[in-house]
Amino acid sequence: MKKKSKQRKISFQHLKTFKFYHVIIYVLLGLIMFGIMFSNVKPEKINVQLFSNAEKTIVAPHSFEDREATENLRKEAEDKVPDQYNRDKDQAYQQVARVENFFDVLIDTKKQVAELEKPPEATPPSEEEGEDSATPEEQEAVQLTDTEKLKLLNESLAGQVPEQWNDELDNEDLLFLLASKETDLIRYKNASVTAINNAMSRDIRTPENLTEARNIARTELSLSGNVPSVIINLSSLSVVPNVIYDSAQTQEKRQQAIDSVEPVRISQGDTLVKAGQFIDRDIYRLLTVAGFVDQSNSITPFVGLLIIIGLMICALVYLFKNIDTTIHSKNTYLTMYLLIFSITLILLKIFSFFQTLNTTEIGYIAPVAMGAMLIKMLINDRIAILSSIIFGICGSFIFNMVPGAMNYTVGSYLIISAVASVLFLNQHNRRLTILQTGLFVSFINVVTVIAMVLLTNRDLSGMTELLELGVNGTMAIGSGVVSAVLTIGILPFFEVGFGMLSTMKLLELSNPNHPLLRKILMETPGTYHHSVMVANLSESACEAVGANGLLARVASYYHDIGKTKRPHYFIENQMGRSNPHDKLPPQTSRNIIVAHATDGAQILREHNMPKEIVDIAAQHHGTTLLKYFYFKAKEQNEDTPEDEYRYPGPKASSKEAAIVGTADSIEAAVRSLNNPTPDKIESIVKAIIKDRLQDGQYSDCALTFKELEEIGRSFCETLQGIFHSRIEYPKGEEES
Repeated sequence: MKKKSKQRKISFQHLKTFKFYHVIIYVLLGLIMFGIMFSNVKPEKINVQLFSNAEKTIVAPHSFEDREATENLRKEAEDKVPDQYNRDKDQAYQQVARVENFFDVLIDTKKQVAELEKPPEATPPSEEEGEDSATPEEQEAVQLTDTEKLKLLNESLAGQVPEQWNDELDNEDLLFLLASKETDLIRYKNASVTAINNAMSRDIRTPENLTEARNIARTELSLSGNVPSVIINLSSLSVVPNVIYDSAQTQEKRQQAIDSVEPVRISQGDTLVKAGQFIDRDIYRLLTVAGFVDQSNSITPFVGLLIIIGLMICALVYLFKNIDTTIHSKNTYLTMYLLIFSITLILLKIFSFFQTLNTTEIGYIAPVAMGAMLIKMLINDRIAILSSIIFGICGSFIFNMVPGAMNYTVGSYLIISAVASVLFLNQHNRRLTILQTGLFVSFINVVTVIAMVLLTNRDLSGMTELLELGVNGTMAIGSGVVSAVLTIGILPFFEVGFGMLSTMKLLELSNPNHPLLRKILMETPGTYHHSVMVANLSESACEAVGANGLLARVASYYHDIGKTKRPHYFIENQMGRSNPHDKLPPQTSRNIIVAHATDGAQILREHNMPKEIVDIAAQHHGTTLLKYFYFKAKEQNEDTPEDEYRYPGPKASSKEAAIVGTADSIEAAVRSLNNPTPDKIESIVKAIIKDRLQDGQYSDCALTFKELEEIGRSFCETLQGIFHSRIEYPKGEEES
């Protein structure tokens, strides 16, 4: 128990060490990104003084609004909107109604006075009155005094005379009007109403408008003939302003004028001041808003960069966390990723230095696809896709023309280029495929460049535009080719430095002159022939399901090297000799047979063979049952446990290991047939695959049922090609 507890403690400490190593790698990734993009977000330090000449041309580092200029334009637009007035159409009607009412009151009062002054009708005296009653001649009419008439008229006009008439209308005028004939009053009324209505048919707003309108009314009444001056004056005073100020409409119009003013925006890259230009207050204000005067908050761009880097690192942590591999392999992957990522970003940074040649899109030649292809070949597709996006984001900072800005054109181009390389590179075991991928990336790059030019709606009829398009297209082609060449050149260093199994390494190991292969050939010729057959079966099956066929072939050559320790205990090497197992107990035979897997793995480790080949040699039998010796042991002892006659494993952990192990069993089974027909071959293949599946030998690898079906079909086709029927030639006379 103490020993187990100590082992668990050590494992836990190792796990903590590996986790700490992962943190260091992620921190280094963040520091590298921050260090490379630091200068691209660092605010430019410029000596700016009011009322001085600019030392250099200054461009806007980002888009912003000139709020003061915007407010000034809005104020100007508001001031240009005049006050809004509306004509009161009822005003003329009201004034005409007042004048008509005045004359109507005059006529009514005149009638009332006449009625009061009318003498009473004569009546005959009654008998009671006697002789003293007055005669009709004696009954005289009642005459009202001027005062009584004025009193009667004022009572009728009470509250109906406009105030402006008070200064023009005296008692003499009233008495004059009461003394006028009714027909004259009606004529005066009609003339006055017409003149007032005509005068107020125009806009009357200003004092000048009012004076002009009243003069028009006076002139019209004067021309009407025999209109007394008092009527002319009263009609003139009845003409009043008929246009009133509309505050609501005025405010609405001014708000519309304010809203119509577009904000004054300074776009990123716009020139704020040219070298040698005088810096006045307006320019100084723009420089202040752009952040060139007060740089107390210059830390904010770095905070923003750290946030973006943090998000990208989090995405990488998530994907690396879900990689299905051992901790040691994950450490290797992280270290390789750090190096590939650093190399790619350094190349992008180097190319960005050539932007001083006034080639604004020098980023088109950046070999970003190299990093994406290396990551796909050495790690996996998902991380390669994410890295393509990260390369594009970093490139948009690295190739910016203004500190803190992002070059979205180059950034998008880099993402498309890198993703295209990942999608097209589907077989990474051949150098030719990498070159083909580079050409495909070049094509995609050119199409992307053309698309971006068309999106800007630029005129391409001029020679300058066509020349620029040609230069950008050439750089795009160069990007794909350079990426492929760099990938081919750098890949071997990673493969050798990190013990990665490369194509070149596999081809070297497949050479028949390799010492271990010569050992197998010389000491176990039957095993050598068996291994070659297994290699043919394994390679075709791996290629059928997208696994590494070359790895399966080379691993098949070495998978039974453990038999070289006791070659004659394996039937393919006995060459007609007696089988030594016939004289051995089943337990001893079991130990000899089972040991060849572990012995082989040990021999391969001693010769520093790649881990993948060592694993396949150790796993090609998995935990399968030695049926022959198990049943032989059961004949001697019915209680023999099955586990004692199983290989120690481990089970196949990769597709290649599972396929090599299955091919090993199938080749041995088919070789034992006297007359291997297609039906017999198919029956054996299906039986062995089914038996291994039910025995759980595929539980640790990623093979699917569909892939197992493809593997079985490939085995059958290969075996039928090997064991095809041959023509039986006639024997010669001597032989017969």
